[in-house]
Amino acid sequence: MGRKIVGSMSEWSGMLRDLFRQIDDGSIGLREVQAFLEHKNPFEAVDPVKDWQNFYRDTFGVEVDFSELRLPEKEEGFDRLIIVAQGMTPQRLYDKCKELFRCWKWADKNLDKIVNSERTAENGAYAVWFRDLVEADEDLKNLSADDLKAKDTPGITLEERLLMELKYFQETGKHLDIHNITLCADSRYSVGGVPVVDWWGGELRGFWDRPVGRGEGLRSRRAVL
Repeated sequence: MGRKIVGSMSEWSGMLRDLFRQIDDGSIGLREVQAFLEHKNPFEAVDPVKDWQNFYRDTFGVEVDFSELRLPEKEEGFDRLIIVAQGMTPQRLYDKCKELFRCWKWADKNLDKIVNSERTAENGAYAVWFRDLVEADEDLKNLSADDLKAKDTPGITLEERLLMELKYFQETGKHLDIHNITLCADSRYSVGGVPVVDWWGGELRGFWDRPVGRGEGLRSRRAVL
């Protein structure tokens, strides 16, 4: 019996042309392409918790269960969920980034020894929402880490920023903070500086600024906890 072909060649040709157009203009990323190749609807709703479980399995080779994890109440405009699994430390996340693309950090020391964050997954996984943007939040420009603390505005941690990079790279093959710098306002180096992260010169860069440092291109990402 011959194989049954669903759809004419012209229909498939049109679908492929549209797919390649959307890949070219950035409308869809690697996840949608994979869904297309697996004969799934690439635009169907994705369970974000299951998506993160798949991410940890595919990226770190670990099986995690977030079915009982409490998600913060979502606010309008904050569509990027970050789930930090237990054991995801700054150095482990940086090392995974370095496996996948070029990276540089200012300190030769183990980041786990010199970075302290407001939130960690030391005792269990947690979730946080951010705006789903390539560049850090424009409304937080010219606000230092000390300014944000005085305003009681929670910012991103170094761990969350590195996870965001890994997840975005998995989905799109691209990178964050091409034109600006994310101020990881809810983390501190042991010497008092604030970690900052961007993509520059074809590599992920991790360095630091002063707690009072501010500028047009230096912006945190507001966290919804």
